[in-house]
Amino acid sequence: MKKDIAIYTLTSPLHDEQAVAAVTREFLDTMRFDYDFRGADYADYGSHALQLIFVRTGGTEGVFRQLLPQLRAQAGQPFYLLASNKSNSLPASMEILSYLNQQGLRGEIIHGDPDYVNRRVATLELVATARQKLCGQRLGIIGKPSDWLISSQPDAQAVKAALGIELVDIPIDELVEEYEKAPQPAVENACDNEKVNAALPGAMRIQTALEALIKRHNLNGFTLRCFDMLTAVKNTGCMALAHFNARDIVASCEGDVPAMLSMAIALAVTGKTGFQANPSHIDPITGEILFAHCTIQFNMVNRYTLDTHFESGIGVAICGYSPEGPMTVFKVSSDLKRWFAEDAELLRSQAKPDLCRTQQVIRLADAARTRYFFTQPIGNHHVIVPGHYAAAFNELLQSL
Repeated sequence: MKKDIAIYTLTSPLHDEQAVAAVTREFLDTMRFDYDFRGADYADYGSHALQLIFVRTGGTEGVFRQLLPQLRAQAGQPFYLLASNKSNSLPASMEILSYLNQQGLRGEIIHGDPDYVNRRVATLELVATARQKLCGQRLGIIGKPSDWLISSQPDAQAVKAALGIELVDIPIDELVEEYEKAPQPAVENACDNEKVNAALPGAMRIQTALEALIKRHNLNGFTLRCFDMLTAVKNTGCMALAHFNARDIVASCEGDVPAMLSMAIALAVTGKTGFQANPSHIDPITGEILFAHCTIQFNMVNRYTLDTHFESGIGVAICGYSPEGPMTVFKVSSDLKRWFAEDAELLRSQAKPDLCRTQQVIRLADAARTRYFFTQPIGNHHVIVPGHYAAAFNELLQSL
C-alpha cells in the first residue's frame, strides 16, 4: 500500500543546483518508503498524511521564515525537518527548529543513519494516518456510562478538539425499542450448556438492534451500558460486541468512554480494536497481570467457547483463547491528556470459574510499570492490543 507521504525541499539560492541535486538523489535513495516528491512547490502542503521538509543546504533559514505563514495556515501538524550530513543541512535545520519553538510551534529534526530515519518516518506516518482515520468519526454512548465508572465520564469537547471525534448520546430505551422490534431468529444449539443455547436468539436480537442504531446514527463505533440489558431484556451484549469488534466497529462495554476511545485509537493505529478487560491480579515483581472480561473480538482468538455472563449467570459470554505473543496494554483518559501504553507478552489464556470468562495472563516488558496500576490508574478497564505498539500510541497522544 502506497504511503501518503510528501517530501518538500528547502535550498539556498547560493548553492550550485547540479551539486545539490546529486546530494539529494544520494540522500533520498536511502529512503525505503514510498513518497511524493514535491520539491520546492508547497502549493499542496498539508494535504498529505505526513509532510517532510528536506533541508538540503545551509542558508535556508530565511527562506523557511518567509514560507512559514503559508505553511502554518495549511497544516496544523508539527513540522518535520529531514536533515542530511552534508551541505550544512543539520545546522540550518537546528536554527529553523529553534525559530519554530520561539513561535510556540512544534517540530522535529529527523537525522541519523538510514535505519533510524526510515524507522522514525514509518512511526510518524503510522500516527499521521491514524489521526486522519479518527478525524470525523462518530462514536455512540448508548445508555450513558455505568454508575460504577465514577472516573470515566466523557469529555466530548476535549475529544472533538483533539481528534475530531464526535460523541453521540443515545438513550438505552432506543436500543430496547429496537430489540423488541427485532425478529426472533432460529438458532441451532451451539454448545452443551442449555442456558447458553436458550439465550442465543436473544443475544442475536441485541446485535440486530445495535445494527439499527449504528445505521440510524451513522456510527463508527459505540460503548454500551450493557448491564442495563440484563434487567431490560434478560440477556447480555457480549456476543454482539465480539462480532462488531471483529468487523472493525468499535464496541466497548459498560458505557466506558475512555475504553471506547482507547479501542478507536487502537483500531486506527493497529487495525484491531483490542480486548477490553479488568486487571484481576497484578504481580509487581514479575510484571504479570491477569486480565479478564466476558467478551473478546473473534479475530483475536484461535478458539472460543460460549458460557453465561459471569456476574449474572445469564445470557451469552465469550471464553476466548488468544495466541501467545506480543501485546500492548493501553488506556487513555476521557480528556486524552493522560494515557498508559506498555509493550507486553501474552503468556497464556485460561478459564477459571471465578472470573469473567476470557482470561489472559500478560507480562509487561517493564515490571516496574505495574506501579501505575497502584498509584495513578486510568479507571479499571484497559485494552489489550496484539503487537508491540506502545511507541506509536505514545507518539500519537504526545502530538495532540
